[in-house]
Amino acid sequence: QVQLVESGGGLVQAGGSLRLSCAASGITFNLASVAWYRQAPGKQRDMVAALASGGVPDYADSVAGRFIISRDNVKNTMSLEMTNMKPEDTAVYYCYIRPWAGVPAWGQGTQVTVSS
Repeated sequence: QVQLVESGGGLVQAGGSLRLSCAASGITFNLASVAWYRQAPGKQRDMVAALASGGVPDYADSVAGRFIISRDNVKNTMSLEMTNMKPEDTAVYYCYIRPWAGVPAWGQGTQVTVSS
């Protein structure tokens, strides 16, 4: 069974930086596609950044140039480095993993709040 455990998040001022991490278990991590999503109150959950196995990162237009997604296939972790943050980045952030075979899984979510 795939399990994802998120860490990081919190409160940051506009222009600041935060790093989110997500540790995966129960999966052949290096063959999986990973992504970060976020959901603001009253809005749908949207993809922020994605990185397929052996692929290149894909970013939402709203975060391109400010966020960086990365993965460590040895430690089975994924990260999202967020810089130059804006109040509109405030949301619950979720890590997501889609195995090469099997059911995708979500992290538990972590709150990110950017104050103006």
